[in-house]
Amino acid sequence: MTTLGQAAVGVLLTGDARAKAAAALQAAADWRAGKLAEGWVPVPDRPARPLHPELRDPSHMPKRGKAGNLASRQALLHAVAHIELNAIDLAFDIVARFGTAMPRAFVDDWVRIGGEEAEHFTLLADRLEVIGSHYGALPAHDGLWRSSMATAHDLLARLAVVPLVLEARGLDVTPEMIARLERGGDHDSAAILQRIYADEIGHVAAGSKWFHFCCAESNLAPQETFKNAVSRHFSGAVKPPFNDSAREQAGLPPGFYLPVVPPAA
Repeated sequence: MTTLGQAAVGVLLTGDARAKAAAALQAAADWRAGKLAEGWVPVPDRPARPLHPELRDPSHMPKRGKAGNLASRQALLHAVAHIELNAIDLAFDIVARFGTAMPRAFVDDWVRIGGEEAEHFTLLADRLEVIGSHYGALPAHDGLWRSSMATAHDLLARLAVVPLVLEARGLDVTPEMIARLERGGDHDSAAILQRIYADEIGHVAAGSKWFHFCCAESNLAPQETFKNAVSRHFSGAVKPPFNDSAREQAGLPPGFYLPVVPPAA
């Protein structure tokens, strides 16, 4: 019987983007159905990637428009699709790398999340083709995976940086993306981002739940631990504006993240 570890690493080592999403959906379905045994294998340092898109340093990425024309809408959806492809790998990496030492519920959460990220990527890749583009047509950046590798040794740090900083940032910026698409008349693309936004609240909530669990297990103060982890392992800045209501819904109240916001210049 195939193990969950083998299935998770199989997702990571699949290079083609659509095949990676399909492997993630299959792994999530098989785990739910009891078709995968518990068991773990070595985890690769980084996942396989398709030949395209070209990966650039985040500072060398072109600025996107306001989603008011076709090219800017293609660029926006391509950027979000790239984030979702990375999110598939991030979810299955956390399963394969840290699942062996965590409760079954932790594994259940992150396998489910990996499947949802695969659904998101597939919706966006399909939509890109409908509006005359495809995933890989534009350059993208590798910043998400760099952040994950900086925390490969430390589950608390991974939870702090990935769901509680990077994914939480998605809660801040996605409503305006949806509004731009609606203003431009692209209601179908807006509906996809609305679905992603609703799911991402649950993903951040899972990050918060397991971050607090790990803090309790080690008798650590969550807010101070979060602040220390972000200052040590996140190279960017946690900056406003914040979607406080969505963050609160996800178990991330302002008192948690405001202490890590840099002072105004």
